Amino acid sequence: MKNVFKIVKDSNPSLRKRCEEVSEITPEVINFVNDLHEYLVLSQDEKYAEKHNIREGVGLAAPQVGRNIKALAVYFEEQNEDGTINVVDHRLINPKIILESIKEVYLSGGEGCLSVDEEHKGYVYRHYKIQVKAFNVLKMKEEIITARGYEAIVLQHEIDHLNGVLFYDHINKKDPFQVKEEAIRL
Repeated sequence: MKNVFKIVKDSNPSLRKRCEEVSEITPEVINFVNDLHEYLVLSQDEKYAEKHNIREGVGLAAPQVGRNIKALAVYFEEQNEDGTINVVDHRLINPKIILESIKEVYLSGGEGCLSVDEEHKGYVYRHYKIQVKAFNVLKMKEEIITARGYEAIVLQHEIDHLNGVLFYDHINKKDPFQVKEEAIRL
């Protein structure tokens, strides 16, 4: 990556705009999506993040770095029940949610965002399981991804960015910590 992206903050009206579909998947767009991914990997490296004064992130959408196109990256590692590590790595162009579960999920600590410096307390309810249709830069083909739990939360958060929606738009203004009994708490 040539340089660290400048993250667009939520005070910028550009984050509220719907992004354009990518009409042609060019080498430049592919390189851009790979740069989004690299930013996330580097942000998770403590020494690099401290040196460059960047916050750790698990997802990054094109509008967060000033591009109004439907592209995003998600990268994080999670530990499986058997102790093995699972790497979640999505580099997607024109992602679209095509299926959502009725069952909901939320993070007990609430959500955060690289574009949002101010804390917004409250639960963000999302679909526990989703299917996303997108062009996968890693496989260089269109595919359908099935995601559950935390992975589904992160994908929905990033796809929201492509539609001009921020996580705190989902928080119940009257009762931010309302608990839905049937929802899964992570």
